[in-house]
Amino acid sequence: MILFYRRGALGDTLLTFPVLELLKRQNKYIVAVGNTDYFKLAKHIGWVDKVFSDIPNLDFEQKIIFSYDHIPPFPSKREWIVDYYLKSLNLNSNFSKTLPISYKESPLENKVVLHPSSGSFKKIPSSLLFEKIESYLNKFGFETIYLVGEIDAWIKNYTSNIYESFDIVDLAHSLKGAKMFIGLDSGISHLASYVGVKTFIFYGPTDHIVWKPVGDSIQMYLDMPCSPCFPNICDTRDCFDVDELFKRFLEVFKSPKTGLKCLSGGR
Repeated sequence: MILFYRRGALGDTLLTFPVLELLKRQNKYIVAVGNTDYFKLAKHIGWVDKVFSDIPNLDFEQKIIFSYDHIPPFPSKREWIVDYYLKSLNLNSNFSKTLPISYKESPLENKVVLHPSSGSFKKIPSSLLFEKIESYLNKFGFETIYLVGEIDAWIKNYTSNIYESFDIVDLAHSLKGAKMFIGLDSGISHLASYVGVKTFIFYGPTDHIVWKPVGDSIQMYLDMPCSPCFPNICDTRDCFDVDELFKRFLEVFKSPKTGLKCLSGGR
């Protein structure tokens, strides 16, 4: 029986899932301790056996604890955190790029899901970026909808075109049917990429090399000499220049391999 301890937000938790998958392939019995709302997704797909918010009084054969006293939760150099975890635990990299989860009928079906939010407002550009993207997509006949999660109530201040979900398992099933997802460096963007939706993610002050999601998401950022700088961001936040990021989006979206052409035929 293995104790697997990792506290953190949704994105932090999802980036540990490849470790859980590889351990489960070794027929390990895994007890996960952390945010129970997030680890229940791992239990739902069979990669975790028990979930607790605190370490239970049990006998463990092995303890995997991501903390500064055990396995540091962050790499010391700029490398993808998943690779860092796997090397730290001597595991191979043969993990699934897509969560084994089915589609559930929801209002997200065949729509472009917009999520202009994140756990830190330092990661959020001007709302004009998503307004420009939404207007552009609507001209091509794409239906859009804004996703509202547990920390995104502010989105409802400027649109009623929303889908609200506070349950990660339910949201994972629902996102599976979306045509496309566009978001920021957030846990929900990680989830969208992991379930296999074509995902566009805008990075500003945070490091896309370290914090990219599992999956085939497309990261968009302005390659500036001062980035990454999070959490010590500057006042001007030039890395979040709306016009430049919108141009980057158009370049990628218009590509035959990544954007408009491959999405025009529906799901």
